[in-house]
Amino acid sequence: MTGHDARARIRAQVLEHLGEVTDRVVAAIQLEIPTYATLSREQVAEVTEIASWGTTRILDLWVDGAELTTEDLRRFKGIGAARALDGRPLPAVLRAYRLAGAEVTAMVERVGPDLLTVADTMAMARLWMASMDALSEAIYEGYHAASERVSVDRVRAIGDLAGDLLVGRQVTRTNLADRARELGVEIAPRLVLTVLRAAAADEVALAMLGDAADTSIVRVHGSSAVLVTPPQVVLLTNAAGTGRGFRSTGLRVDDLPATSRLAEHLLDHAPSSAFSRPGTLLDEGDAHALGLVRRHPDADPSRLADLVLGPLAGGDHAHVAEGLAAFLRVGSAAGAAADLGLHAQTLRQRLKRLTALTGRDPHRPWDRFVLECAVLGDERGTVTT
Repeated sequence: MTGHDARARIRAQVLEHLGEVTDRVVAAIQLEIPTYATLSREQVAEVTEIASWGTTRILDLWVDGAELTTEDLRRFKGIGAARALDGRPLPAVLRAYRLAGAEVTAMVERVGPDLLTVADTMAMARLWMASMDALSEAIYEGYHAASERVSVDRVRAIGDLAGDLLVGRQVTRTNLADRARELGVEIAPRLVLTVLRAAAADEVALAMLGDAADTSIVRVHGSSAVLVTPPQVVLLTNAAGTGRGFRSTGLRVDDLPATSRLAEHLLDHAPSSAFSRPGTLLDEGDAHALGLVRRHPDADPSRLADLVLGPLAGGDHAHVAEGLAAFLRVGSAAGAAADLGLHAQTLRQRLKRLTALTGRDPHRPWDRFVLECAVLGDERGTVTT
């Protein structure tokens, strides 16, 4: 019996048990490689199909004394691209092929010990070495090409998602959830909207997000960046530097369009005094205050009053509200204290408490402007002037 005939006979015997061979290959891969242990049923079926094709192809090449063809390598390149898309690490993918080679070789040895010659065994070893080298290169090429494409496409897709959220164009909540899941980002029931204006806005946005950059929704256009994040993401606000910025929390998806329009309006038209503290991000109260005096259609006096004066509501802070009212009427802490018949230090303590509660210092021109707008728009009379 010639070497070719002996190899053909061994191939036939192995292929008679191809299901057993592929099952052993898949079992070994799932046992040894953690990434493959968690595959879905459909993914396991795909691995089994590839193992069946690969086993058959290697045996054919061994019998014929041939090597992987251009078409074979094209398929391996496609497999590499597919593994990049489903997120399997490249080292794990290449190890899976090495394990498969060991299992197939062991099967050949089991079914053909009386037929194998040294030359046959060496031919199989040389074939596996050459094939692993060629298929690894093809898989590597396909994997990295797809990874680069996915990276660019993902950035674009996330930007498109941000654009849809900001104009209210998402079709259904289910569609929105599917898009977020595919992109690996989170759309929580309550969201944080951050808008930045700065040189190198993309770098500033990434610096502010830190480790959360990969799972956040970011859209950058020129010197403007928009970030939509879940509430647990802590922004490094000092990374905003000397640029202009806006941040609003507790937003529903439906709130994003109007809030983003107010934010852009604020960053376009707020005076430099509003940004006098480096790294400070203005908020929705600032946006509504400016929007009211500039007649922006999304500005709402009731919303402004809730945002700015809400912390003063209730009897516990009535004295603070009284102090603010007097300060706004008179224009100075000393004058307000005299107006209320208080010691000046008592009034100053109330104003400090006001700042602690609202985040606004009435001595700062911009904060005083926002406080006055909020008082004027407060229908409940939280602060009576």
